[in-house]
Amino acid sequence: MVENGHVSVIRQMTYQPAGHRAAAVETMTFERLRELNDGGTQRADFHVLAVIDSGSGSVTVDFLHHPLKERSAVWIPPGAVHRWDDIAEVAGHLVLFVPTAPVTHVTRELVASPDLAAHWSIPDTDWPFVDTARNHLLLEASAPPGDFSTELPGILLSALITRLRPPHAEARSTHPVFRLFRSSVEAHFREHHDAGYYARALGYAPRTLSRAVQQATGRTAKAYIVERIVLEAKRLLAHDRLSAARCADTLGFPDASNFSVFFRKATGERPGAWQATVAGE
Repeated sequence: MVENGHVSVIRQMTYQPAGHRAAAVETMTFERLRELNDGGTQRADFHVLAVIDSGSGSVTVDFLHHPLKERSAVWIPPGAVHRWDDIAEVAGHLVLFVPTAPVTHVTRELVASPDLAAHWSIPDTDWPFVDTARNHLLLEASAPPGDFSTELPGILLSALITRLRPPHAEARSTHPVFRLFRSSVEAHFREHHDAGYYARALGYAPRTLSRAVQQATGRTAKAYIVERIVLEAKRLLAHDRLSAARCADTLGFPDASNFSVFFRKATGERPGAWQATVAGE
């Protein structure tokens, strides 16, 4: 993991395995994270999956605060802006991996989701399996270069993800209509804001599409699209420090006024006021 440059006050992190090995998975202790972490905000082009053994702390991911506690897990997807806080007493491991690292169908489908950010507690009954899967991955990742297999870490990563049972995994992997919708939204939300476009593009009746999204996420298709646009708008306002006019242009709105009305309706605040509040924190 190395720093690639700066976008405003964000450190952009790009994936680069230790020792420049051709590995799709890298592991790190929280002790090592503390050595690298300066309390700043960062955005990575890889997944960060953290398993906490003990201690307490917090991580903020895309403006949501997640407490870190004993026997819990955190998943930060690529592109999510995050900041580690109060991790002095946290013990555990982080697994850093590229989107293509998992090898099973279910875990690849899960990793493909753009809205993975999650924090959850690991049940006591699951912990021995999670701990064993994690330790096997750690052991394989530490193998000498001459004895290193590029396939085993991906296999063991898939086992760890499966044992962790992310709370959103089942719904996201069992709705093929939602998977298509999710991918389409991620590709086109900057240009297309209405659910009707996605229904037509995917060949489904609007009611069928909305029902599938509701079953998978608990939200309507329209609400899902709005939340994705709002998240990107917040990233642009808070971290890239763009004006409302620049945000409007980037996100496909006719003008700053139209964007401001949209943002205020979704968040209760005008873009400039929200931006000023975040800047003062």
